[in-house]
Amino acid sequence: MADVNGMWLGTYWQNGHPTRFEATFIQAGNSLSGRILDDGNLGEAQIDGEVVGRSIRFTKRYLTTAGHNVIYSGTLSEDANSMQGQWKINPLHSGAWEAHRSGENLMADLKNALEKETPEETPALAVTE
Repeated sequence: MADVNGMWLGTYWQNGHPTRFEATFIQAGNSLSGRILDDGNLGEAQIDGEVVGRSIRFTKRYLTTAGHNVIYSGTLSEDANSMQGQWKINPLHSGAWEAHRSGENLMADLKNALEKETPEETPALAVTE
């Protein structure tokens, strides 16, 4: 059985547009849980699923108000360092996805980007006459 524990960096495509994501998988036997952070407006999601042999299947549930679940299914590479497959919300909304083991941290990148968007407070200058 493949071991998918750890951090993964991936991309999914919707209507031809790529969206990056960072996934942290926690595997116990065949059971799979964890979190995904999309680099988009939907944000963070929790996942649960299973790994059987080199097959992976999980459901992504966003923590925001998005009212749909996304089902991912795919296959792990022989060295278990990459995976790819298809995601599906319903027959009209589906696409390809892939992920690779990574040391990159999308959450840290997001926090850094948000800090740059937030103006720093500047101390008021004292006016003397």
